[in-house]
Amino acid sequence: MDFAPSPLAREMHERLTAFIDRYLLPYNAAWHAAVWAGDYPPPFLEDLKALAREEGLWNLFLPTLRSDEPGTRLSNLDYAPLAEAMGRLPWAAEVFNCHAPDTGNIELLHRFATPAQRTQWLQPLLLGRMRSAFAMSEPDVASSDPTNLQTTVRREGDDLVLSGRKWFITGAAHPHCRLLIVLCRNADGDAAISSHARHSMVLVPADAPGVQIVRNISVLHHHAPEGHCEILLQGVRVPVEHLLGDWGAGFAMAQARLGPGRVHHCMRTIGQCELALRLAAERALERTAFGKPLAEQANVQEWLAESRIELDQARLLVLHAAWLLDRGDAADARTVRAQVAAIKVVAARLQQRVVDRAMQIFGAMGLSPDTPLAAFWTWGRALRLMDGPDEVHLRTVARQELRQAREQLGDLAAYFTTPEQMCAPPRLSA
Repeated sequence: MDFAPSPLAREMHERLTAFIDRYLLPYNAAWHAAVWAGDYPPPFLEDLKALAREEGLWNLFLPTLRSDEPGTRLSNLDYAPLAEAMGRLPWAAEVFNCHAPDTGNIELLHRFATPAQRTQWLQPLLLGRMRSAFAMSEPDVASSDPTNLQTTVRREGDDLVLSGRKWFITGAAHPHCRLLIVLCRNADGDAAISSHARHSMVLVPADAPGVQIVRNISVLHHHAPEGHCEILLQGVRVPVEHLLGDWGAGFAMAQARLGPGRVHHCMRTIGQCELALRLAAERALERTAFGKPLAEQANVQEWLAESRIELDQARLLVLHAAWLLDRGDAADARTVRAQVAAIKVVAARLQQRVVDRAMQIFGAMGLSPDTPLAAFWTWGRALRLMDGPDEVHLRTVARQELRQAREQLGDLAAYFTTPEQMCAPPRLSA
């Protein structure tokens, strides 16, 4: 198990970071000014995207990318440090066509789309000519258990008809969003079928009649220009050819989508934490309180040290998950599922701790929009609910531990001793 970057990954990382430093960071203030003025996406974004594609820094996240598709095919392990680099500048990923939720949606279409669906939806997404959203969570049920979902799809002749309400749908407010991948409960499902086989995914054009964007929901008073939207689906009718994958396979497809996406999220989080730690360290060197620099205060030194240790621990855990995903069928699926659940918990909690310490070192400035820290902290808190709350992922990890314990029950008997055994001489087996 070697987590040293491959020569290709090292080269791509150097090129990516150089591109960000040379082309993106000079535009950072302009990006925020444009968004503040309601000019989203900023007019210069398309030029940056075209330049990134010319530089070969495009579609870097898809291990199954075909040779006839635009981009560079990288493994999950090779892509992980690139995601970390992009994470430092939250709007950077879109420049390289590596942004959520399109990465997960592209993976779904790549695996399950028909030839016609690939032409209509996948190719424009791979080219960066449109955006998409993944509509799963709902306001009236605990969406951490997808079997609760109430949005329904029913067959009517040659059509599929969807009705329901979704919310916190990332990307749905983006002006270029053209597609909603909607996870629905089959209205005409057989009650005898497993609860995990009663859902389907449907490809819904964002401008289809009956689709209503109710509002863009702010997250802890943070407004995302691409949107975390509440969407009403009122008798939305699409051709039956818009079914993605098999009828009733929606839950399994949603699970397949999550693994690589969580690696991407976690590595972007680690990138933000690295930036927060560096900002905190520089602030500690520059500021003086009670007669000496903050960097000489014992508690500040402890905060910096704890952040470094936790960051390196989290990175190794995420890289291990990426390595397991790359092994494919060679890895035990239950182990992979537990590992992916674990990194989701670790990364979200890491972000809150590291950024909180950095904000404390910055003082009042850390609460302002003058640094990225407040936005980073908000994102970290949101991550503890996005893609399932911590408690769901902890349950997944615990179930794997208990499953292994049941399978090996009794193997640890030799570690227990009784008074009689302690008085008896040991017997060596032949």
